[in-house]
Amino acid sequence: MKRNLIFTRQWLVTALFLVISLSSYGCADTASVSEDVAAPLASLTVTPGALQPAFFANTTNYAVNAPTSATSVTVTAVLKANTDTMTINGVTTTSGQGRSIPLGAPGSITAIVIVVFSQAGLETTYTINVTRLLSSDNNLSALTVKVGSANQLLAPPFSLDTVDYTVDVQTSVLSVTVTATKSDPNAAMLIGSATVPPGTNPGQAPITLGAPGEITPVTIEVTAPNGNKKTYTLSIKRLSGDSTLSALIVTAKAVAHPVDLNTPPPYTVNVATNVTKVDVSATKSDPNAVMAIGSETFPAGTPSGSVLDIPIGAPGSDTLISIIVTAQNGVDSTTYTVTVHRAASDDSTLSALSVAPGSLDPSPFDPNQVNYTVNVDNSTTSVIISATKSDSQATMSALGSVIAPGTPSGQVIVPLSGTITEVVITVIAQDMTSQTSYTITVILAP
Repeated sequence: MKRNLIFTRQWLVTALFLVISLSSYGCADTASVSEDVAAPLASLTVTPGALQPAFFANTTNYAVNAPTSATSVTVTAVLKANTDTMTINGVTTTSGQGRSIPLGAPGSITAIVIVVFSQAGLETTYTINVTRLLSSDNNLSALTVKVGSANQLLAPPFSLDTVDYTVDVQTSVLSVTVTATKSDPNAAMLIGSATVPPGTNPGQAPITLGAPGEITPVTIEVTAPNGNKKTYTLSIKRLSGDSTLSALIVTAKAVAHPVDLNTPPPYTVNVATNVTKVDVSATKSDPNAVMAIGSETFPAGTPSGSVLDIPIGAPGSDTLISIIVTAQNGVDSTTYTVTVHRAASDDSTLSALSVAPGSLDPSPFDPNQVNYTVNVDNSTTSVIISATKSDSQATMSALGSVIAPGTPSGQVIVPLSGTITEVVITVIAQDMTSQTSYTITVILAP
């Protein structure tokens, strides 16, 4: 009875071992690991690529991912036994000799079969499935924007690693043609909404632009054969041709003189005779235009500008002030000219008055005092009256003698007859309206 119990226990252990072994065999993966292959290899490599899993003599199935650029791989197998022989894809191959195996198109799988034959007539088959990976190239190799046949300047210059660009075109341009070349012709591409399928290279799309001054965005999406995407962006600006002003103001002594730009030129601003300088302020209709007021420039992006203390000419003169506006396109420009007219002088006074011989009474001379008396010796037969105008552009006259505008002073010889001689000096201002008369009464002593 005891002997039967021992036998039963041995049978149960054996059965349990078999169950575990069978279960392990059922869970074997696709690498096909055998405990003891009949004709093993000592080593196995594929270049370029790496075996998955790593080489083990009893593992007979492998996978390799080769780069998309590889059109072939080199398989090198080394036999463990010197007496064994082998074939690679049916071709007898010496141990350690690399054999080149051509690959299919990207995305395809190429099976490589290595059969090892032992001297005893046994054989082992190793299988390598090489996948030539799909391209991940989602780059452009060239990008151009054309108006007609003329290339437009990309900023910055094209580089496959740069994805954002700006392009400026003239105001008259209504549309452009975008041409994009894929680095991998088998990639797919969208230029705006235009589809460029794999195998078509380069791709083109006409792009209609917005109004002058507007930016039209264009995206170029490149999808590599493996699905990776990359987007390039073009910002195409149709440059404005607006070279007008929306406002122009001339300010004199804190008094603003707006210029009505809705009326045709010429434009004239009248200022008082005592104004010697003016300020000019102008506003561009398009802030991206460039404006020059006299010699001072206001660049694109500056909507308005002012120049202070611009000197103007003498009373009665005209001073021309120019404002030049150059449109964003650099072609169209408008010149505005404002004539600042300084009113003629109303100064009709003298700055100096003297009589020889003799002296004025009251004395000293006061431009606002218009009546004077001069007492001279009774032997005096004549006197010389000298007068200087406060404004040289005034006109002065006495006893029929006229000192014209431009001559600052003058003299008149006055003959004396009788006890009292009266002389009137009349000064007429530049404006020909204001007038002042000075009276000198010369009295001979008894």
